[in-house]
This record gives sequence, structure tokens and C-alpha cells, in this order.
Amino acid sequence: MSRATARNGATPRRPGDEDDICPVCKSSRYLNPSMRFLVNPECYHKMCESCVDRIFSHGPAPCPVAGCARTLRKARFRRQTFEDLHIEREVDIRRRVGGVFNRREEEFESLRDWNNYLEEVENLTWNLLQGVDVKETEKKLDAYKRQNEAGIKQNAAIESQETANTEAQFAAQKEQARLRREAARNEELDERREKEEGRREMIDMMANGDGDADAIARETQKVVLKKSTARRTAAERLRQQAAANVDNGAAAPLFSIQGLKRTDQPTPENEYDPFGGYVIKPEYYYLRDHYEHSWLDNARSDAQITAGGYDVKEYCARAMMEAFGGLGVFVEDEIGGSEDRMDKGVGTASAAAAGGGGGEGVDGDVL
Repeated sequence: MSRATARNGATPRRPGDEDDICPVCKSSRYLNPSMRFLVNPECYHKMCESCVDRIFSHGPAPCPVAGCARTLRKARFRRQTFEDLHIEREVDIRRRVGGVFNRREEEFESLRDWNNYLEEVENLTWNLLQGVDVKETEKKLDAYKRQNEAGIKQNAAIESQETANTEAQFAAQKEQARLRREAARNEELDERREKEEGRREMIDMMANGDGDADAIARETQKVVLKKSTARRTAAERLRQQAAANVDNGAAAPLFSIQGLKRTDQPTPENEYDPFGGYVIKPEYYYLRDHYEHSWLDNARSDAQITAGGYDVKEYCARAMMEAFGGLGVFVEDEIGGSEDRMDKGVGTASAAAAGGGGGEGVDGDVL
């Protein structure tokens, strides 16, 4: 195909050449390389700058592209940013919707509410992009803009301030990088100059015959090295001081970021306690690790006893618990407030009768 084109003498057509032709006057960029194309956000039809000046200089006029009857104004024509006009249109719509729905995440009580808000904004944007319910969507957009005009202006001011701070931060970083490069270049020049001065001094001293040539060379080298070390130490001290000034907030006006959400550090959760804080430990005795007893010593060493998992410590702990389990329990105090308390005499007589001794001669204090 390329050989046939070359034989016929025709120039091969490049991709996108059809976009370099004005749809109104049919002028081509090939014949006029300085021709500029402009688009209008109303319909996104591209036309050359000459046609825009010729048609819209005297006031609003309908779009000259066939099939489009929208009224265009010259002031709204601008240069095309993206090569694809569909992307150009989508970016403009998203910028317009984002300028109205510019709420921030910290304004919502929960992440779910923030995500629901973003989904609603995306639905409105999608309707405008796809041409679905455009009139209803525009009504919602205008109504929201009227109802939240103060909040929109406030968020726009915050966003503008953040953008200015970010640009200032980038500019400060760029300036610091330039100063570091300049300092390194000056340091290199100073080092070269000192070496040259030391070489000249050494040559002059040798020419005057003030001493041994080797001694003069060594002394000159020491002087040059001493000056170089002092210069590098001073430069390092200045760099550390500049870094300390940045850390201490000396560059706060350039690096401050406004509008950040304040986050509180979450308190660590307490370890789970199945007993709700109740401590289960003996109050009336102390459980030892080892008790001296012949039977216990035998149980510790007898394989027939320990093979089944028997533990002497468990036995001792249970024995001590059973021995001291009743201490601190006062039954009279627990049942003292009960109105249905049984008469002690009746209970004693009934117990004596049940035991075969009858109710006579039984002391009421036996139980």
C-alpha cells in the first residue's frame, strides 16, 4: 500500500488530519500552519479562529455547523485542551458539577454518608454526560446551588487556600533545591580557588628558596586541607541550622496546610476479662508451690499416678479451697432480712420428732 502511494506521488494521510480542517470554511492546517482552532462549551463544535471572529464579532449567533442550532457567544470560545472532544466535554462537566457540589469529607458524620454523597454527585454527572434527564438534572443543580450558596463559597475559599499553600510549598522546595545547588557550586569553586592559591604560594616559596621543597609541599598541603575542612564544617553547620529552622516552624507560612481534618488517636481497648474485673484468688490462705508430706512425695514420683495426668498441685489447691471455703460466709446475715423466716422452735421440735426423741425436753438452741 505504501509503495503504491509512493509511486502515485500522493502523500499518505496521517491519523487526525481530518480534525485539522475547519468544518465551516474548510481551511486546512496544511495550507495555513498558523491556524488555531477554538471550541465553545455549549456544543463543543470546533472551528478556526477566523470563522469565530467573522461570525460572532457582532454578537451572539447560532452555531454554523449543520444540525446544531445553539446560540453561541464569542467570549466563551477557548482553545481546546484535550485532543478528544469527548474528554474535553467530560472534564468541563465534572469541573462545573464539582464547583457546586464541593462539600468535604469532614462535614459528614460517617463515611457511609460521605460515600452516599459522592454517589449522588456521580449520578448527576453521569446524567449530564449521557444526556439522561438533562432538564431535571439542571434543576437539581440550580436548586442545590441556591440553597447552599454560602457553604459553596466557603469550601471554594478553603480549596483555593489549600491550592495556594501547596503551590507555595512546591515553590519553597524548589527554592531550597536551587540554594543547595548554588551552595555546592560555590563550595566547589572555593575549593578550586584555595588549591590554586596554595599551589601559587608553594611555587613562590620554592622560588625564593626559603626551605626544603618537600617540607614546603607538605606544609602547603596541610594548610589547604585545614582550610577545606573548616569550610566544609561551616557549610554543614549552616545546613543543619536551616533544617532545624524548618522543623521548628520557621517556614510555617510556606508549609502550612489549612483545612485538614483533625483526627483523635483511638484509645487502646482493654484486655477482655471474662469475670468482669472480679479477681479469683484466695483471701484466707497462701498456696505454696511445695508441701512436705510422705504421700505427696510418693505421688510426685510414682509413674502410675502421674501417667494419667494427676497433678499434686491441683490436689493441694482443691484441699485448701475446701478447707477455707466456708470462712467469710455468714448465713444469719444473709437470711436476717427475710420475712418468711421459720420459727426456730418449730424447726427444732420437728427435727427432734423426726429423730424419734419427741419434742419434749429438747433445747431450742441445739440447732
